[in-house]
Amino acid sequence: MSDLLDIRNLKKSFGALKATDDVSLTLRAGEIHALIGPNGAGKSTLIKQIAGGLRSDAGSVHFAGRDVTPLSTVARARAGLGRTFQISSLAMEYTVLQNVLLGALGQDGGVMRFFRPIMARNDLRDRAMTALTRVGLESHAAKRTADLSHGQRRQLEVAVALTLSPKVFLMDEPMAGLGASGSQRMTGFLDGLRSEAPILLVEHDMDAVFALADRISVLVYGRVIATGTADEIKADPAVREAYLGEEEEA
Repeated sequence: MSDLLDIRNLKKSFGALKATDDVSLTLRAGEIHALIGPNGAGKSTLIKQIAGGLRSDAGSVHFAGRDVTPLSTVARARAGLGRTFQISSLAMEYTVLQNVLLGALGQDGGVMRFFRPIMARNDLRDRAMTALTRVGLESHAAKRTADLSHGQRRQLEVAVALTLSPKVFLMDEPMAGLGASGSQRMTGFLDGLRSEAPILLVEHDMDAVFALADRISVLVYGRVIATGTADEIKADPAVREAYLGEEEEA
């Protein structure tokens, strides 16, 4: 199975704090690779490095056989890296549909002055509505984004990513705020999505992680301490001591 995303020895420090410390991992075609670890382990920092929003101190990101390390966030997105955010990046005063339409154009600030013509483009509207239907938000298309629940905003983030037809999804806690039924629905959705594009998934919902992940990497204090299947990770003494034991007690 080929590696579509190949992360090699990424490092990022903030003063004396090593947020990511020589992190290497891969994402294969057709798989979900989950990245787990305690709060402050460096997971979101790593996602930012992969997406291009944070420059690494060392290491490289290879995507579809190409070194994309020098590329900007926008250039990586256009190459096929689709990202959802831990903290929403949506335009809250715009409607749900308008947010997805902007996503379809790559979220480039230069498109804002062309907003009215964009709204009239049936091809973009159709693509946006298809994405909203897939995440269950089609009935909220005309609603102001600020009026959505937290969980619905997470679904909208996924819809925005879908419009770009990415080759890889980078998802930072898509289950956050969804509740039990919402998490189940999102789990089923992501399970089917992997056939379109593999997913690097940062998630604290361990039921979802164990149900979805083909492989799991555990990040603790900026370092990957283990990578394996769900059964291998559950049985790893170092992982149980560093993270899973803490989760079971919580």
